[in-house]
Amino acid sequence: MEGDRITDIERNGGPMSDIDLAAAFKALGDPTRLAVYKAIRAQDDICACKILKGMDITQPTLSHHVKQLCNAGLVSCHKEGRWVHYTASREASEELSRFLSF
Repeated sequence: MEGDRITDIERNGGPMSDIDLAAAFKALGDPTRLAVYKAIRAQDDICACKILKGMDITQPTLSHHVKQLCNAGLVSCHKEGRWVHYTASREASEELSRFLSF
């Protein structure tokens, strides 16, 4: 199942495969999703409620976009109380930077 996919970088800490890189860039190809990712990267750990305050989107829309970012291995999440908190994958971010500076 796609939602349960584990990227190479999560599995063994190694470089992302071409498939994983393509999935990451595809996830970042949507302007709203890119803005969500940038908001998450700006914090070490950010609550969904704070992302929603800074953007003109609904909670279901945020959930949809974050799910795509999670599936691409760019973001992880954990629940605290009734809110979900998100963290950007430092490894994936570094891998994308290395690829772009190639």
